[in-house]
Amino acid sequence: VQLQASGGGLVQPGGSLRLSCTCTGFPLDRLAVGWFRQSPGKDREGISSINSSDDNIYYDDSVKGRFTISRDNAENAVYLKMNNLKTEDTAVYYCATGYYSSSAVEVWNFVPVYWGQGTQVTVSS
Repeated sequence: VQLQASGGGLVQPGGSLRLSCTCTGFPLDRLAVGWFRQSPGKDREGISSINSSDDNIYYDDSVKGRFTISRDNAENAVYLKMNNLKTEDTAVYYCATGYYSSSAVEVWNFVPVYWGQGTQVTVSS
């Protein structure tokens, strides 16, 4: 399984980006996928995840209402659409495949197994 996150870049506050997580070697539609980010000097944090059946989706409070996770099985990709970006969203963003440790909703259940390379998102005027 090889994962690659892409779509990052420089955007002004209030702008939008769509990150892509693509996979070679395995169909993503059978896997749970999580998005993480890491800012300089901070730990990597999970911000969104989707389970393998797409009926358990999680968003961290810091991104809820602004970010949307979705799948495109034809492209074997999972996307993270990011709207109304803020300077504090600046980070390297990573995707990972893995599994959910429980069926509980509205809590972080995603356990990463395989990581993709990150993509830099910079929000600045």
